[in-house]
Amino acid sequence: MNGSAAAVKARELAKMKRVALALLATVTLLFVLARLQHGAGVWGWVAAFAEAAMIGALADWFAVVALFRHPLGLPIPHTAIIPANKDRIAGNLAAFIRDKFLATDTIVRKLRAFDPAGRLALWLQQPDNAALMAGKLASALAGWLDFIDDARVRRFLAASIRGRLKDLDLSAMSGKILDALTADDRHQEVLDAALARLARWLDDPDVQAAFAAMIVEVAGKEYPKVLRAVGLVTDTEEFSRRIAGSIVRGINGWLHDIGDDPQHPRRQAFDESVAEFIERLKTDVDLAARIEAAKRDMLAHPAMAAYLNGLWDDMKTWLRSDLQRADSHLAARLRGAAMAFGATLATNPALHDSLDDHLQSAVVALADDFRDGLADHIASTIRGWKDEDLVRELELSVGRDLQFIRLNGTLVGGAIGVLLHALTLLAGRAG
Repeated sequence: MNGSAAAVKARELAKMKRVALALLATVTLLFVLARLQHGAGVWGWVAAFAEAAMIGALADWFAVVALFRHPLGLPIPHTAIIPANKDRIAGNLAAFIRDKFLATDTIVRKLRAFDPAGRLALWLQQPDNAALMAGKLASALAGWLDFIDDARVRRFLAASIRGRLKDLDLSAMSGKILDALTADDRHQEVLDAALARLARWLDDPDVQAAFAAMIVEVAGKEYPKVLRAVGLVTDTEEFSRRIAGSIVRGINGWLHDIGDDPQHPRRQAFDESVAEFIERLKTDVDLAARIEAAKRDMLAHPAMAAYLNGLWDDMKTWLRSDLQRADSHLAARLRGAAMAFGATLATNPALHDSLDDHLQSAVVALADDFRDGLADHIASTIRGWKDEDLVRELELSVGRDLQFIRLNGTLVGGAIGVLLHALTLLAGRAG
């Protein structure tokens, strides 16, 4: 309970105590006045009312006070009930909350009625809510960057990553990855794309001119006499362009043949080479050893550590700079992703049901441990309170309402006193 709320409740409790005390003082004064009049006339009725009202007020005062402390500080048995039974109250309250509010079937029923997936979908589709979530995620990312920036954390992460990489069987893992990449002839699609790209490149006149120049240059260095002899017959540059064109046309024709024929021998040779390489990655001890040695050398090389640190520092600098901007690209992407997810969740029943089902499964899996842990926490917290702290908290929470018991006891007692006085007079007349 915060200080301001506690102060308000304390003032209300004190006010009700004064009202109850004032009513007791009033009926006591009436009783004294009635006795001074020896109960003559109407004073007999007043005396009967006041006497019973005093008894009722005192009895209920005793009952209310006995809940929290010993009345007048006297160690009367069965008083200060709450402090005396604090441990039992703590256990019973914790068990009540656990069994009545946190039972697994109760939580699951409430979760289904709440429809978390539907509510999340509607919430995320609101631009302000999506922006709020994006801002929270961006703030969390900024905090994570600060955490990673700590030199001790960076050393720990670097050592952990290096240790993982050292233990990684790169050869076997590469084989498995290539197995997945070549399933259903997906590597042939890559080959087709590469062949088409190479053919387009060779069709470029600039590329052909570069080939021609290369032929002239190589021939001038390696076969100067042949080149001079050719120059006697025709222009060497024109001759080189023709040669380059012929070479390019021949290569392009070959590439198109491979691309158009799924059963081309070169495709089959490519398949066999890929399959053989994958098998070697998974089974060849010597190849695995060479890959492992290369991996160790790479990890141990200072340039690699400097390179990775430089990449991380550049990425971190960019992220921090972007997150500090009002028009952050990352925050905008996160906002867009949140709204898109909300729209998909709203229109995709399968995704909606899947999310609800997973949440329900998580609740079922965690509910027992959670509710037992929460019950233990409640019980241990209450047991750990000082008696005066527990009494103060409870009295502030329900003490104002308990003062109405004192008021009602005073008035109801007075009414009973009047009724008994009336019955006494009737019995006397009848006698």
